[in-house]
Amino acid sequence: MKPNPEPVGVATAPKQVAPKNPLSPTKLLMTKWTAVKPRNREKHFVVTRVIEPEPPSMRVEQVELEAVHSKRVYLLHWRELTDASRWRQGWV
Repeated sequence: MKPNPEPVGVATAPKQVAPKNPLSPTKLLMTKWTAVKPRNREKHFVVTRVIEPEPPSMRVEQVELEAVHSKRVYLLHWRELTDASRWRQGWV
């Protein structure tokens, strides 16, 4: 028989899950990303440029990703990095 880890009659606070940190396009420069499904043997990427819109009063829409291994450069809508089925933050 397993012992009860909590004393009977003692109320405990519900466990809270920490909210995910939302991405900000202005803070993406030099962040590292891992593709969930690599193509052309490219798995690890670095954001090398945040593309500023014209005129500057508009929102940032795209970033430039550089593959670490091949040095190929890709343009990507920055919100695609929030898709967990395609990207993981950091080099995993």
